[in-house]
Amino acid sequence: MVNHHHTSRLKAISAIIFRGQSLFRTLCFAFMIILVSTQMTSAQDTPASVMDTVSQMAAPVTDTTTVATTTTEAAEPAASLPQDVANILWLCLTGFLVFFMQAGFALVESGLTRAKNAVNIMMKNLLDFCFGAVLFWAVGYAIMYSSGDSNFFGFDKELSFLGSANAPTDMSGYATSAAWLFQVVFAATAATIVSGAMAERTKLKSYIVYSCIISAIIYPISGHWIWGGGWLWDMNFRDFAGSTVVHSVGGWAALAGAMLVGPRLGKYNKDGSVNAIAPHNMPLAALGVFILWFGWYGFNPGSTLAAVGGISHIAVTTTLAAATGGIAALIISWFTFKKPDLSMTLNGVLAGLVGITAPCASVSTGSAAIIGLLAGAIVFYSCLFVERKLKIDDPVGAISVHGICGAWGTIAVGLFGQHSIDLQYWAEDTAIKDGLFFGGGFHQLGIQLTGVGAVFVYVFAAMLIIFFLIKKTVGLRVSDAEQMEGLDLGEHGNTAYGGFVLESTGSNAIIKSSGAE
Repeated sequence: MVNHHHTSRLKAISAIIFRGQSLFRTLCFAFMIILVSTQMTSAQDTPASVMDTVSQMAAPVTDTTTVATTTTEAAEPAASLPQDVANILWLCLTGFLVFFMQAGFALVESGLTRAKNAVNIMMKNLLDFCFGAVLFWAVGYAIMYSSGDSNFFGFDKELSFLGSANAPTDMSGYATSAAWLFQVVFAATAATIVSGAMAERTKLKSYIVYSCIISAIIYPISGHWIWGGGWLWDMNFRDFAGSTVVHSVGGWAALAGAMLVGPRLGKYNKDGSVNAIAPHNMPLAALGVFILWFGWYGFNPGSTLAAVGGISHIAVTTTLAAATGGIAALIISWFTFKKPDLSMTLNGVLAGLVGITAPCASVSTGSAAIIGLLAGAIVFYSCLFVERKLKIDDPVGAISVHGICGAWGTIAVGLFGQHSIDLQYWAEDTAIKDGLFFGGGFHQLGIQLTGVGAVFVYVFAAMLIIFFLIKKTVGLRVSDAEQMEGLDLGEHGNTAYGGFVLESTGSNAIIKSSGAE
């Protein structure tokens, strides 16, 4: 696995500053600055000796006998945490972070839409996990991680309802429980992406039906292909943390749903021109993005599935891609709109995060910055293309952020991937080949393109059929009167901002009609 980096001299020196108050310690600190500076080039291979010296200098010098004793006697070795326990802890902690992303999605989606629909959006994000968790426990997990001999579809009854781990009494059972917990929050992420793209005009009961189907069947099948030993796994298709498995699946489902439910009332004029429908709370949306960024430190580093040193590199690539994605979207929006656009910049950050999710453990930090930068540019132009050219109403840009940028991130493995980096997380026979830009030719790129195309065809076609059947049975879209009134009152009989004075006219107004259902 990954080699641990040497402990930074800067941290050792800082310890002196915080622990030393007296003039003597200050002089010691100055002496150590000189000592370390002279050894920086000649003692790179012996950081431990420097650390020992600094630790002794920083310690209170009150009893010379005690100091002499502690430096000559061998210290008792500290009991180490068993690796199995560390792995379980790591999966649980990162799973908790990914679960918190549900709150991030809820805030982003509600902030970027209108106040009269905020309760409805919060409800859908909550129910995604409620129904999804139960169905993934009963069915989805057994499909996704069925035997690798089932290249396209399988079902392992031992994993249904967690099987032998239903009442675990040993480490094997606890490991299965941790694995399920980590995977169920990923399934919920894929499901909740759709709620933003179909926001403000979709019936709650129809959305619940969709959420159940994607969590129990659609997501687990493609997940099995890539992570569960299926045919794409056998091809050595690399999607480390889910650019395609999670985000593109949600994005392509969002594309199918937004097409069939149709645009919001008043979004397009008869001549096809676009009317902007202003979001009601940009600070809420920004807070949601911060939460999502924070949660991504569980999403990507947690996908090591083990407590290993390499999680630090993944955290760094994740950070850089998010940052450059936001910068790219900011600059392009500033030049295009003559003003820096917050919503586009927020989506640029998310695009960078989605884009680095597949290659986070296969690329260098420089490549990660480039991948995020390109993702930020892609999401900007993709959002405009979907809205203005395809005439698909996506209030939060979910199709572009998750579908398009998820595909981009997965393809980027075949361009920027490096065998030497990937090898730190995989065995020699399962590590990727070098990408096109690192002398590996088109081999890995071809595999990545195959996987991206296959998942798109499968998910988009399946969800078109499912949303069509929902539309023809229970109905997909609320009435125009209910849209004008707002889904909070129409679907829930409640409002998000009780006691607040809301707009009385315009698209944000709650317009009651005798025809409201």
